[in-house]
Amino acid sequence: MMKAQVLVVQEKSGYFRNKNVWKLPTGVVNEGEDICDGVAREVEEETGIVADFVELLSFRQSHKAFLNKKSDLFFLCALTPRSYEIIEQKSEIMEAKWMPIKEYVDQPWNQNKEMFKYMANICQKKCEEDYLGFSTVETTTGTGKKSFVYCNADHAMSLNAARDQASSSH
Repeated sequence: MMKAQVLVVQEKSGYFRNKNVWKLPTGVVNEGEDICDGVAREVEEETGIVADFVELLSFRQSHKAFLNKKSDLFFLCALTPRSYEIIEQKSEIMEAKWMPIKEYVDQPWNQNKEMFKYMANICQKKCEEDYLGFSTVETTTGTGKKSFVYCNADHAMSLNAARDQASSSH
């Protein structure tokens, strides 16, 4: 698949139903699920595409967003596909396809809605330039539970390399 394409869906129900908007696959992270695992799971559930988490490109925070009561964090993530054949989740997705990034960015919805314009612009920068987001560094909490630190992708690579080198020398 060409680098300058994104995986997009049209939903059968919800806010975007019948709005002729192609959007990125989205979903909810399950309780106890790490962001990097949840985004890959949601992409596979909605589109059949198996993908690996690469980095967190940005996130958005809003209040009273969910059922007009809860605060909401929306994470824009980059993934690398391991498969390209789309199999739509029939219960939620009307259609899914690979779309050239410029076509995605130029949709009227993305041009006329500020937050979507920002997010689409970040996607375009990632596809066409060397935009770096946040990558994961696996670590443990003070009680020994697995955890992830999200930091600049270059720094994450150096931290992961240092950890790998330290563990291989033991």
